[in-house]
Amino acid sequence: MATEASEPHYDIPKQCKAGVVVDEGPNFHVEVQMVDVPEPGPNDILIKLNATGLCYSDIHFMLGDLGMPPMSHFGVRSPGHEGAGVVVKLGNNVTNWKIGDRAGIKPIMSVCHHCELCWGDKECYCKQAVHTGLVATGTSASVFFHCGNLTDEEIGTYQQYIVSPANYASPIPDGVDDFIAGPVMCSASTVYRSLVESELRPGEFAVFPGGGGGVGIQGVQLAKAMGLRPVVVDSGASKRDLATKMGAETFVDFKEESDPIAAVVEACGGEGAHGVFVTAPAAYKDAIGYVGTRISAKVMCIGLPSAGTVTLGTDPSFFAFRNLTVKGTLVGSMKDTHMALDYARRGLLKQICEVVPIDQMPEAIERLRKNQVPGRIVVDFNA
Repeated sequence: MATEASEPHYDIPKQCKAGVVVDEGPNFHVEVQMVDVPEPGPNDILIKLNATGLCYSDIHFMLGDLGMPPMSHFGVRSPGHEGAGVVVKLGNNVTNWKIGDRAGIKPIMSVCHHCELCWGDKECYCKQAVHTGLVATGTSASVFFHCGNLTDEEIGTYQQYIVSPANYASPIPDGVDDFIAGPVMCSASTVYRSLVESELRPGEFAVFPGGGGGVGIQGVQLAKAMGLRPVVVDSGASKRDLATKMGAETFVDFKEESDPIAAVVEACGGEGAHGVFVTAPAAYKDAIGYVGTRISAKVMCIGLPSAGTVTLGTDPSFFAFRNLTVKGTLVGSMKDTHMALDYARRGLLKQICEVVPIDQMPEAIERLRKNQVPGRIVVDFNA
């Protein structure tokens, strides 16, 4: 273990760059602004982020279309929840981190650690959970309780310097690049959780509608590593190339195929998928069709549609005669993130992102909003 004398020293500026949301709602845009660097509370760490992924969940919260209170209700100006960087300052009570440790920020910043959900590896559903840079559940007092001094505004990973409770940041292992680790914090750990809860077994078909996007392409890699047979449903040459490179056994272009459902069923042995992992909300309308005649198939709901726009279901007799399960998962737990990072450490999760400098964040977010991004875009704060 490094001694205090050997710890690296970091010059912490008074201000740093951040992507700040302006005019939240349907006409939102993001500007890169200089903002104050926060000060960690006694139980917090200050992390200098090197990278942050851009996730479509950020778009939903900037649009305010999930049926929740708007970001401004909670004082959120900089969203983001896929950060990777280095610890540069410790709160007075922190003993489990040291200066220079690599750390990641997840979609959940803090939980209560004292409820049944936290004890049972489902802490992301904790009623006291604080959602990083998106929305804080509970009152401002609970935000203060969990996040030290983050009472004026909660910040996400679009800001280079960010405070995190020391007991919920994720250690990043050596050998995992920040541009891989950032997307692991949300996209890989989220789909890993869904794969685990699906209980699919090696050799079974896992279909990923929207599998060329950030979450889906991580699912393709993880499914392949778990011995599953990934099939991707998406559109475009860039997404086909990425999906094939990352391990998809079959790519079905829903714009080129006259009957994409039939093509998927045929690709899955002529019977249908064992599991369908829906990461693209537009794909919910076909999700049940992809199971074909397969008995005991699972449809896993991951992607978040705008509130009131999607209903997923069918005749109850179909559920009964096919032993069909439709199940939702949210994001990954601390354990899920650790496991996903270990896949990356072993070289089984590779870089799936395009890297852009912080000053190009606004343009990158517009591309994401228009669904023009294969894989992920990751922002390099140091470029």
